Amino acid sequence: MGAGMAQLEGYYFSAALSCTFLVSCLLFSAFSRALREPYMDEIFHLPQAQRYCEGHFSLSQWDPMITTLPGLYLLSVGVVKPASWIFGWSEHVVCSIGMLRFVNLLFSVGNFYLLYLLLRKVQPRHKAASCIQRILSTLTLAIFPTLYFFNFLYYTEAGSMFFTLFAYLMCLYGNHKTSALLGFCGFMFRQTNIIWAIFCAGNVIAQKLTEAWKTELQKKKEERPTPIKGPFSEFRKILQFLLAYSMSFKNLSMLLLLTWPYILLMFLFCAFVAVNGGIVIGDRSSHEACLHFPQLFYFFSFTLFFSFPHLLSLNKIRAFLCLVWKRRIQFFVITLVSLFLVWKFTYAHKYLLADNRHYTFYVWKRVFQRYEIVKYLLVPVYIFAGWSIADSLKSKSIFWNLMFFICLFTVTVPQKLLEFRYFILPYVIYRLNIPLPPTSRLVCELGCYAIVNFLTFYIFLNKTFQWPNSQDIQRFMW
Repeated sequence: MGAGMAQLEGYYFSAALSCTFLVSCLLFSAFSRALREPYMDEIFHLPQAQRYCEGHFSLSQWDPMITTLPGLYLLSVGVVKPASWIFGWSEHVVCSIGMLRFVNLLFSVGNFYLLYLLLRKVQPRHKAASCIQRILSTLTLAIFPTLYFFNFLYYTEAGSMFFTLFAYLMCLYGNHKTSALLGFCGFMFRQTNIIWAIFCAGNVIAQKLTEAWKTELQKKKEERPTPIKGPFSEFRKILQFLLAYSMSFKNLSMLLLLTWPYILLMFLFCAFVAVNGGIVIGDRSSHEACLHFPQLFYFFSFTLFFSFPHLLSLNKIRAFLCLVWKRRIQFFVITLVSLFLVWKFTYAHKYLLADNRHYTFYVWKRVFQRYEIVKYLLVPVYIFAGWSIADSLKSKSIFWNLMFFICLFTVTVPQKLLEFRYFILPYVIYRLNIPLPPTSRLVCELGCYAIVNFLTFYIFLNKTFQWPNSQDIQRFMW
């Protein structure tokens, strides 16, 4: 029976992947017909890749407006160059805009497979869901709107996602050297991916801490000590445990032996920052780091919007309100701190205010800029969204949650520019780790993603406009 179910799941997976790729190819064809010239950031990425394709790798050939490392261009050359040797295609064909964009479509197939493997590995075996739930979850994440859209343009998103997910999968299987190497590849696509390599190390540490914590709780249960009372008693106990654990040379040496590949990668990253004079290469003036705390709130709202079938319900809202009433002093303090962070640390990047091709421009203009008070009135929504996200991850250990939220904070808060692309990786990692939802919710989520994708593709391809001082065709996009 088990073998039959596994075979059936294989058929379902193959059908889902094949249908998704077929639809993607049709959309790719539509994109290629509509966009015969580089668009948006492609005006930097495509010429740089074509220079690499022609064998011009010197620093003098580097476009100073590019802020990411050349992972995308190097891999693209590794993919398209063999095509010229195997099929005898000319340089003009293999280095064309269409061929280079097609590299991301290949990454999307890899991402589909990795998402499926991760769902099989991350979800607990004793709570194994039906194969339909796994396939639906994979399909839903594969067409996640902000990720799926960039499969058709020559951006770093698809490749960045591929190597980060691959590194995470290898980490879960205990292949830490391979994971760190793949983490380095992800870093070569986007520097902030170093955070997700650290997350892989954190995953290992969290696992060991959880095992030790369970042993500690068992000892205390047998000893039956006087319970520590107070609102922060659990926090104090965990803090005392972490302090005691970190004082043990045996524990530290064990963690060091497990995570040394990631530590080596961190040293390489630090060396890069020291030599480069910062994390950004190229145009640094538009990518300055700052403490933009509301970015965390924007991510919570983004996640609430795209995961509403799992995070938003009357029961959730009722449970949240009951908790607020029960712990009203704590929530009052959280609200005051949040209001202060919104007041003192809200930034509007010049790109956000000037570029009317991105949806974030309209979100900012019509929500945040219209009335000054709106950004404060949204604080309760942020708090609910943050609580709902944390509540959906309660099946994970406290240490895993700690590692995830530290990495989430580190990858979002320093970004001055509000751009939905920056939320893709943390969202997917979050979504992979919540318990598999019921089929009805997954179907609702999948349907909503399909509608959002249809609208965004339709608007991008058909609702074009022009700026007054330019003849170029402009399009709306994420």
